[in-house]
Amino acid sequence: MIIAKGIGIVLIAAGVLGLISDGFTDASNVHRANLALIATRLKEKEPVYVPIIASAAAIAFGVLLLGFKHD
Repeated sequence: MIIAKGIGIVLIAAGVLGLISDGFTDASNVHRANLALIATRLKEKEPVYVPIIASAAAIAFGVLLLGFKHD
């Protein structure tokens, strides 16, 4: 029961954070170039958007976990 409440709180916090923010940036594409003694690295940042439905579902599921009573 304590684990369910903890997961519920984390889900609610993640859902609220998803609703407040527009998303986050992911720097997964990395380009490298080695020229003699010079090495360069370029990271491409791509925005990752969190859907409103996913945030609302996380909040709803977190509330359900907090309201769940187990005997």
